[in-house]
Amino acid sequence: MVRNATTNYIRSRTMAAVSNERLGALLAPVVALTGVDLEDVTTRKSGSRTVVLITIDRDGGVDLDIVAVVSRKCADALEEDGAFGESPYVLEVSSPGVDRPLTQARHWRRAKDRLVNIEMLDGRRVHGRIAETTDESAQILTKTGVESVEFTGVARAVVEVEFGSGKGE
Repeated sequence: MVRNATTNYIRSRTMAAVSNERLGALLAPVVALTGVDLEDVTTRKSGSRTVVLITIDRDGGVDLDIVAVVSRKCADALEEDGAFGESPYVLEVSSPGVDRPLTQARHWRRAKDRLVNIEMLDGRRVHGRIAETTDESAQILTKTGVESVEFTGVARAVVEVEFGSGKGE
């Protein structure tokens, strides 16, 4: 599994004003056909070009091969749609970073066995390892036992980066 895999496609076209929502609606079915989830679509200006960043993920993570496939299919869909007119743009397809907040049940499922820091809406903080997940909650192994965390009660949750000894940890 490769984290933060990215490919870039640079097309010399003109970008009409295109909303992130419109791009998401256009690209979600294209991405779904490759067996991955479209996590986010954002645009930003970079000099004279517009950068279109597509974030994808799937159970087991994404590797450079799937990123390349998604990049080609999304580039083709954007060209067919003509969403970018004649302005130059750069298409980047990437996997989410470890600092991505856990906002959906699939994010929690994919982070199983990882350490998480959770801020609850009621002000409590939970720190531990994700043991099990459902569509509504996660069981977190803490130093004091197992705590059930309902996703609707979470203000913010992120995976904690762990550094091992380099011996397979």
